[in-house]
Amino acid sequence: MNLEILETIGWNSKRETAYKQLGLEDVSPGRIVADHGQKYRVMTERGEGWAEMSGRLIHDLGERSAYPAVGDWVAVRFLANEEANGVIHGVLPRSSQISRRAAGSVPVEQIVAANVDILFLVVALNLDFNLRRLERYLIMAWNSGALPIILLSKADLCDDPERYISEVEEVSPGVQVLAVSALENRGAEELHKLLKPGVTVALTGSSGSGKSTIVNWMSGQEMQRTQDIRENDSRGRHTTTHREMFILPQGAVMIDTPGMRELQLWDDEGGWSEAFGDITELAKECRFGDCRHEREAGCAVRAALDNGQLDPKRMDNYRRTQRELKFQSAKERKSVRASKSTADKRKAPRGKGEQRRLFEVVEWE
Repeated sequence: MNLEILETIGWNSKRETAYKQLGLEDVSPGRIVADHGQKYRVMTERGEGWAEMSGRLIHDLGERSAYPAVGDWVAVRFLANEEANGVIHGVLPRSSQISRRAAGSVPVEQIVAANVDILFLVVALNLDFNLRRLERYLIMAWNSGALPIILLSKADLCDDPERYISEVEEVSPGVQVLAVSALENRGAEELHKLLKPGVTVALTGSSGSGKSTIVNWMSGQEMQRTQDIRENDSRGRHTTTHREMFILPQGAVMIDTPGMRELQLWDDEGGWSEAFGDITELAKECRFGDCRHEREAGCAVRAALDNGQLDPKRMDNYRRTQRELKFQSAKERKSVRASKSTADKRKAPRGKGEQRRLFEVVEWE
């Protein structure tokens, strides 16, 4: 089995061990490089081809969030000799996963990308700049298990990028912040240092923030289609329609994702407290362990608000996202209980009277 092509996109000894533990025969490892819904583009030892999941795998995986996503490593059984197309029979465990809540009233996790080492949070330095939105992206990033790095794109449109860097650093303690511009080639050296061989980088951010431009800039060619910004509000036009992975000349792979008009948070694996690390640290100094940071005596958070150390808008977003995550968690638990109750009712044997009533209803219908 020739794995040289896979090593260029992140295959290593740990993944080989996990692959062997699947215990599948007549399969080959591959990585999802594009997600088109029911079909996937997969890179294997034979090159790039199309693949679908087997019916058994769909049944075994169950939840939609367990289905393969861009960046996932999978086990593929080829359809015919010398062809790159095949059927996916297994998915390797993920080292990280970037998740959001899918649109809709029922809480469902949507995987944006998997097995990502570095997550670039792209924020444009134009009229669309928004610190509160960035805080939400940081929660998602810290929950993912990937290393977040903030890219302030389109720095050529801004008269004072350094001021924005300072503002962003205040709400993202411990996170590297870079102002970049493809037009001026600003930040290229710093980005090249991050794009090491074997590293997987993903881009996320609002629609029109410049993610596709960064892909083209780093690859040195037109890999993704882009459009000019709109004149009325300085926002870029949304162009990326699906998640896709690209191999960069630096040796890394980069995953471009569609822009998000609104980021709905999913779950909390500690990302919320990481994103608001300054407030979390202040809370440790409160007199009472269950302090709600409202009118309690000895509240360090209230003191920081009063003396101007803490921005009230950041505190409001702290509370808002906390409520959102609690509500989502409660709704998810309710949905799980309802599903379990329905499944239990279907499995429960019917008594004679119930069977007779069912027959009468069916006969009447």
